[in-house]
Amino acid sequence: MFQERISKLHDFLANHELDAVLITSPKHVYYLTGFFTDPHERFMGLIIPAQGEPSLIVPALDREAAAAASFVQTILTHTDTDNPYEILKQALPAGLSKLGIEKSHMTVERFEAMGQVVGAQSYTDVEEPLREMRLIKSADEVARLKKAVQLIEDTLGETLKTFKVGQTEMEIVAELEFQMKRLGADGPSFSTMVLAGEKSALPHGTPGSRQVQEGDLLLFDIGVAADGYVSDITRTFAVGKVSEQLREIYETVLAANEAAIAEVRPGVTFAHLDKTARDLIAARGYGEYFMHRLGHGLGMDVHEYPSVHGQNQETLRPGMVFTIEPGVYVPGVGGVRIEDDVLVTESGVEVLSKFPKQLTVIG
Repeated sequence: MFQERISKLHDFLANHELDAVLITSPKHVYYLTGFFTDPHERFMGLIIPAQGEPSLIVPALDREAAAAASFVQTILTHTDTDNPYEILKQALPAGLSKLGIEKSHMTVERFEAMGQVVGAQSYTDVEEPLREMRLIKSADEVARLKKAVQLIEDTLGETLKTFKVGQTEMEIVAELEFQMKRLGADGPSFSTMVLAGEKSALPHGTPGSRQVQEGDLLLFDIGVAADGYVSDITRTFAVGKVSEQLREIYETVLAANEAAIAEVRPGVTFAHLDKTARDLIAARGYGEYFMHRLGHGLGMDVHEYPSVHGQNQETLRPGMVFTIEPGVYVPGVGGVRIEDDVLVTESGVEVLSKFPKQLTVIG
């Protein structure tokens, strides 16, 4: 699997006449070698030359773990007092002229420090082939995504068992994150979001000391990381009896979510999915309250390519995984978002998230 991915990068090297590619993003190092670590401020890089075998430079404290996990045989290390770019220069092909790098990951500071030692004449961005590879998930990646989805759904189910009216948003967050770890996740895949009442109308609100009350909507936007892949789901619940307006908002969002999912199949555009959900919400009088895109790609990152919005005319292909998450947010009243993780199959769609979506009363 890793050799196949590196072979695709070799094709990019050949087409762009590059001498080598340097991968510095920890997630892309993992994607191409099987080894993951967060090196923090220390340098880590995977060198893929046009000719010869790849090599991996890691901090000395990661050598043993890298040798055990990575398929790359040549592991080079540096200590905190070494200049890692001198080691990089030795690992790169002699007479290097053209180097591929991840421009969105490489900081200006690191680029300048590297450039003083490496001395390439030109640099080419290698994000395009990496993005294309990550866009279509393998069977192994889908299995990992399914595991992450199952973990977050189990987490939500266990947390709801402990819910009581009067809890604060942050108390619920704490319970969620405890359950994530207890059930085997590495941790949350993004900042866990629990919003109650009028705060549920904030698409990117921050949990705080607001206590959950009867008549509130309670919104959970949650996900976990596990085995290198992530999940991201949103469910909204009624705390006791809620107003007819809130019920109407909920049914509108649910209808939009289900309508968009029903349109997922190869050949359909992302723009069509967004329009399907947006037109339904607008027809029910809430168009101005749906102010974000319909969804985003999902994989090693919680937000990755593609972006599911009304201007994206790219067509769906089997193996793509993304979210569908319409929402309606009425200031001062409340908001609803219902988010599912979906996989495009050869014939249609597989919804990876299974947690019930009908309006559920808790408390």
